[in-house]
Parts: sequence; C-alpha cells; structure tokens
Amino acid sequence: MRPRPLALAAALTVLPLTALSLGITAAQAAPAPNATASRVALPDTVTPAVARSEKKGDVPAAQQLSVAVSLKLRDTAALDRFLTAVATPGSPEYGKYLTPAQFTARYGPTQAAVDQVKGYLKSQGLTVASVSDNRQVVNAQGTAEQIAKAFGTHESAYLDPLQQRTFFANDAAASVPADLADVVQGISGLNNHTVRTTRLAKPQNATAAAAPNATPSGFGPSQYDGAYKLNSMGADGTGTKVALWEFDGYKSANLKTYDTQYGLTGPAVTTVSVDGANYDSAPGDGQGEVELDSEIVRGVAPKATQLVYEAPNSDQGEIDMAAKIVSDNLVSVISISWGSCEPDTTAASMTAVDNSFKQAAAQGISIFSASGDDGSRDCTRSTSGSSVKAVDFPASSPHQTGVGGTNLKVSGTSYSSESAWSTAGGGVSTVFGKPSWQTGTGVTGTMRTVPDVASNADPASGFAIYTTGGWQVYGGTSAAAPLWSGYAALFNQKAGAAGKPVLGEAGPKLYTVANGSGYAGAFHDTVTGKNQDFSTKAGYDQVTGWGSPVADALTTALLGGTQTGNTVTVTNPGNQSTATGTAVSLQLSGSDSASGQTLTWSATGLPTGLTVNAGTGKITGTPTAAGTYNVTVTAKDTTNATGSASFTWTIGGTSTCTPAQLLGNAGFETGTAAPWTASTGVVDNSSGQAAHSGSWKAWMDGYGSAHTDTVSQTVTVPAGCRATFSFWVHIATAETGTTAYDKLTVQAGSTTLATYSNADAATGYVQKSFDLSAFAGQSVTLKFTGVEDSSLQTSFVVDDAAVTTS
Repeated sequence: MRPRPLALAAALTVLPLTALSLGITAAQAAPAPNATASRVALPDTVTPAVARSEKKGDVPAAQQLSVAVSLKLRDTAALDRFLTAVATPGSPEYGKYLTPAQFTARYGPTQAAVDQVKGYLKSQGLTVASVSDNRQVVNAQGTAEQIAKAFGTHESAYLDPLQQRTFFANDAAASVPADLADVVQGISGLNNHTVRTTRLAKPQNATAAAAPNATPSGFGPSQYDGAYKLNSMGADGTGTKVALWEFDGYKSANLKTYDTQYGLTGPAVTTVSVDGANYDSAPGDGQGEVELDSEIVRGVAPKATQLVYEAPNSDQGEIDMAAKIVSDNLVSVISISWGSCEPDTTAASMTAVDNSFKQAAAQGISIFSASGDDGSRDCTRSTSGSSVKAVDFPASSPHQTGVGGTNLKVSGTSYSSESAWSTAGGGVSTVFGKPSWQTGTGVTGTMRTVPDVASNADPASGFAIYTTGGWQVYGGTSAAAPLWSGYAALFNQKAGAAGKPVLGEAGPKLYTVANGSGYAGAFHDTVTGKNQDFSTKAGYDQVTGWGSPVADALTTALLGGTQTGNTVTVTNPGNQSTATGTAVSLQLSGSDSASGQTLTWSATGLPTGLTVNAGTGKITGTPTAAGTYNVTVTAKDTTNATGSASFTWTIGGTSTCTPAQLLGNAGFETGTAAPWTASTGVVDNSSGQAAHSGSWKAWMDGYGSAHTDTVSQTVTVPAGCRATFSFWVHIATAETGTTAYDKLTVQAGSTTLATYSNADAATGYVQKSFDLSAFAGQSVTLKFTGVEDSSLQTSFVVDDAAVTTS
C-alpha cells in the first residue's frame, strides 16, 4: 500500500527480507497439512503476485510467522438493511447509531465462534496472541510448519521480478476444517508481499532530494479554507475527534511549527499504538505522509482532537488497525491516505478490513480514503503493472468515501476554478459491487466506482507542509482525504449544535444531495480534465466523483436545508508574553454563524492586573505579577451559544522595547505610495471616497468589473516587543444581500488576519486592530488584497494604518 499524496516516481523499496535471511533451501520438503478431517478451501487467500514471481525455495520449517484469522459477520442481510436505514432521513432508525457492544451482539462473531477458532489454533500448536475487541480477528503465531499444517498450505520464498524483492507466500489457497468454514472469513499473514510505501507528490520541477524551504510555499489554511468555504461554516472542530490511519510516525515539533506559522491552536496530537507499533522516535520514509495528514486536518478543523493510529505495515497490521479503531469508538471520522491497488491485494484481506468499515458505518463513523495517484492504472508502480485498469483499496470499499484529486486555482482566498488532476485515481472495482446508494448521472455498471468526491491534489497547486526540518509543497489524493475528513469534523460540530446526528457513512448522504436540486450550490462540479481512461463530465465521473465541497452550502443541505442553533467562533490570539509593568491592549475577535448577533466577552485565568471589556472584547491593564497564566476567553451571543479559545500568557522581566510606530506613510498623506507597494491608482485623494483624516487614502476596487488591487508594506518588529497593527476601513457597495461577492483580505505574511466583504458595508469608517506580537524579531509583510467580481462595485477604503510597539 502507498500513501496518497505523496507520489514521487521513486522505485519501490526493497524489503530487507532476502533469500539468505529466510534460510531458503531448494530441497526442503513442504510440511504436510492436517488431513484428519475434511477441509474447505478459503477463496482469495493467495496473493496474485505468486503467479508473476519466480519461486526460490521453501521457507524453513522453524521460521516464525504471524497470521490473522478473520471471522465472518452474522446476519449480514439484516446488517445491510440497518446500514441503509441508519443513513436515511425519515427512517425510524435514522441517526440511531450503535455502540461497539451493540454491533458485536447483533452482527459480530459470537464468543462461541471465537472459542472454536482459538481451540483449533491451539490444537495445531499455534499460540493465540490476541483477539480483537470486536471479535472479528484472532491473531496467532507459530512456525511455518505449524502454519502449513493448520491451514493446508505451503510457504515458499519468491522473487518479484518487477520490484526486484524477495517475499514469502503460500502457494495455494488456505483451507480450514469443514466445521470452521461457517465462521472463518479468511487468513491474512500467509504472505508479506503487500507492502505500503511512501510516494510524495511534488511539483514536476522538484526532486526527491530537494532541500526543504525555510519559508512556506503553496496553499496554507486561508487559501483552502476560503476556496472551499470551510471558513464560512462557523465551526472549528471543537468537541470532535479524528483518527489518522498510519503506517509510520511523526515529530510533534514539526506539527507545532506548522501551527505556529498559521496561528493554529488545538488539542495535542496523540499516538495510539496498534500491535506494538510506534514509529515516532524514529519515523521512516512515510513521515511526510503522517505530518501532511495531521497538518491539513489541523488547517481545516484546528480544535478537533487527532488520534494517530500507527500499525505494522502488513495486511495483518491493517486489519488489526481497522478493528481497533472501531472497537475503541473514540472518533467520529477516520482519514486514510494509504492504499494498494486491488489486483495486488488478496480479497480476503480487503473483506476483513471492510467488515470493520461496516461496523464504523453502524457506529456513525465517517471514513475518507485517498483514491490513488496513478490515475485509472493504480498498479502502475506495483506488480500488476500499468497495463491493468485498477482502483485503490480502501477507497474502493463501499463503506467509506473515496476522494479523488483536482487542480485548484484561487483568487486570493476565494475559489476561482478547478480541473481534474491527470493522475487522480478512479475507475471500477473488481472486488466490490455497487452499493444501492451509488446512483446518479454518470454512475453506470454493477460494480463500485471510485471516487465519490474530490478536492485539490495536484502538486502543481500543492499544500505548504512542514516536515523533516523544513517547508515542502505536497500534493496527491492523500492531501484531499484529510481535507474532507476535516470537513466532516466541522460538520459534526455543527450537527451537534443543531441537535442532529453526526455525518456517519457519508456516501448515501452525499449522493442524495448530489442527485437533488441543490447539487450546483453544494459542490464544485469539475468538467475539465481526465485520467488515463476516464474524462470528467457534468455530474458524476470516475476522476473527481461529484466534485469538491462548497462547505457551507453542503452543510446546510446535509442538515436538511436549515441550521438550528448558532455557532460562535473565537479567533485564538496565540500565546502572549508581556513584561511586568507594561501596559497591555489585546483586541479579541469572534464571529457568529447567525447575522445580527451581539457577542458578550468573558475571560478566566487572566494575569493579575488585566481585565476584558465585556462589550468590546478588548483585554487591557498593566500586569503586576510574574508567572505563566492559562487563559480562556469566551464569547456568548444572545441565544447563549458560546465559543472559546485558550492560550498562555507569560508575565515576567522588564520590557526592553522602545515604543514606536513602525509604518511609513501610514496615512498616505505624502501623495505617493512609498514605502507601500500598491496597485496603480490605489493611493488616491479624489472626492469619490472620503479619507478618514487628511486628504489621501488607499482606495481599492470600486470599478464594478473583475478587478484586484493590493497594498502592502514590510515592517520589522523588534525582538522583545509587543506590536499591534491597526487601520481604519470603510466599505461601500452597490451589491445587495448578505452573499459575499467582493472581498478584502488582510494578511500578515502568510497568515490571514481577517476577510471583509460587500456584506460588511457600512456608513463611515471602522477601526480594526490585530496583535502582531508573534512576529517579534521578524520582518513581516502586511498586505491588503481587494478582489471585485464582474458586476456591481464594492469599494474598500483603508486609511490611517499603524503598527505600534510597546
């Protein structure tokens, strides 16, 4: 299996397991299987690689192996009916998800079946290592000879000629005694051919050995959140949990650097070990994948709790990870960026994973999986080769949502256009039938088609990711899957506030919206581009599915067209540091999902001497006692909906900062832009718009046609100083209503401080201020970007800006 952005054209890693390390001897006889009872062969338990590889000899009889015996679910017809009902609005069972115990009691293997399998394994001399909490997997260990006897197989060593690596595998289908055939689904671990490898997708002019950048390049959260209107949902992931499905580790310091760069705060990322795996002390080649997944989820849903499940890179590890996540039942979303092409994976192993995915659907857990980075020929870089049309698993499972890839273009932080990424995975499964909910224009055939949805994945429009000591630009569908997973976390927060069920299995609900009258408003339908065998088209296609999200409209549609219950979001100001005896002025900011709301502010844990103004949200005063304070600020609207942000405030030492105003030509009164850099005609003294003071101001847009204006200036904030950026802004428009057509974005470096639009138009000027203390000791470019659409003017007028230090 391979991670999904991550798509460099590197050769497959050669396994350290060689013929020599296996101790292969060509003359070794195969152990005889147990023939004391009639046996039943288990289909799809031989890796397809055996037919295309060269046999090198026998695996020594004493070689220790580990296997996963997967047990069948019970009453699967009733389970299928329940999964349909729990996802169908209007059904008596809609949204009434099961607990793990309820699922296992209704549909899981019985304890008697587990005991029967354990008894047989022990009778063959195998050691039962563990049983999954959902009773779907029994793990056992033993010698190759014992394994051969127990499952009627023979283990041999093979050389894969394409990948030039040695692996072991059973020569023929595994079998079990007839009295176990009704309870055993399959056996995994009889081969180690399916190896998950890292493939980073970088721009074509980049190389695998390229040194990381010192500063970010590529899309940051403000771009992708703005383009897909994730930042218009009025949610930040508070109270939700997301599982990251990983076969490698990460460095917490890298994740923290990303958070600091973009001003993100949220719960610390936590590792959950599966089968003893924990790669974090020495992450391998997949480190960039893990950190990509985490950073994009953080960028979309910063307050969501992330649990990184790390498993051994094997079929057994994958099966055990699936079983553990659903048994733990700690999360409402799973993000998967690793996969393998279907023809190179045993169907028995895929079915075992899919059974846990069925349990996830029954428990209300959403799963989003990358569709692959090799187009409709998913086996291009593996054993089956590029001549085979194939899709990726787990994206082909009908109980999760497959995410394809696009090339996204933005204007500032607004959506501009999208086309298909030419190597985005998609096509037709050869393993899974088409689920009943997969319908609509462009959906054909009887087998499951991939993907369901899409978002940005082309490395040419890649994401800024901090990993392995620097900034990289990554793409791939493994960037698209965590973006959709972050969306699900935001949705679940909104659904909870509205008293409605979590998203759960997303496929049935997304297809209902896509097949309805609201499709054009809820999705960006991608109609240009193709992969090797499929072209985009209006509606559904096997490159981008239904398209990418218009998150706020999609959420409204999924919630039934209305949203009850307001959501208040507080912008975290970041950790603060102030010298004892130095006056403080920190302006808090927040937003409400409903218009016309007034926010009332409160705070706990403030340093001694500081208070917050309940009406304005400004923290002022002079701190008198040194120490580190844990501060939580809360905003409440008139319906008692609340939002909070937490940060630390360190008080100590004596300020060495000389108070100053750092901007040059702050009021534009020189009549020229310098030292500002501005679009032609922006610095203006005409009578069309009045200045806040004096005669000159910066007047952006106001043309009534498609137009972009910018004004920027770079300042250096002295080390040890607090800094506040303020300006006066007046917005006048000919637009009507509350839809944001024309926008003004205010940035400090790559950090978006605020976005205003024609919907914020008002008489006169309003002062805005932002804390820049996080940039102490750095140079930062302050930039205003006004973007106007093709009709009805909006004027963004800025005057009397200042950066003051204290």
